[in-house]
Amino acid sequence: MRESTGMDLETVKQESARLGMWAHIATVTPDGAPHVVAVHPSWHEDMLYTATSPGSVKVRNLRHEPRTSFHWQVGDTTGFDSLIVHGTTVVVDDPALHRRLWEGVFDYDLGMFWKGPDDPGLCYLATMPTRAVVLRMFGANGREEWLASTS
Repeated sequence: MRESTGMDLETVKQESARLGMWAHIATVTPDGAPHVVAVHPSWHEDMLYTATSPGSVKVRNLRHEPRTSFHWQVGDTTGFDSLIVHGTTVVVDDPALHRRLWEGVFDYDLGMFWKGPDDPGLCYLATMPTRAVVLRMFGANGREEWLASTS
């Protein structure tokens, strides 16, 4: 992977943890309109995962356009730093990965929302990050960027 300004993917993961558990995912509707919702993503290896419903608007949008952006919100508790992760997102179809994700990747109890890893109302989104930007105090104190390797 190629890094810019000294940031690597591990630093991106650390920044997402520092900035909090909540992010907003931006998708695009089939007619080109933006759609943004709050999610609770979690890293597993080098992928960013989100649990959701297969009938959600974001899933419908991803079937049309897989490019997404995640934004970890600025606030006084973060020194007004933020993180934006861009990537390509797909719906996970692998039952073994469903079980692995259910059993400890997320830092909250998925059982609050779904009956188990085979619940038909549960699906996972897997995002392969392609670019990330950390803005220090809205960018006034600098920015760091990571780019995935194109090879």
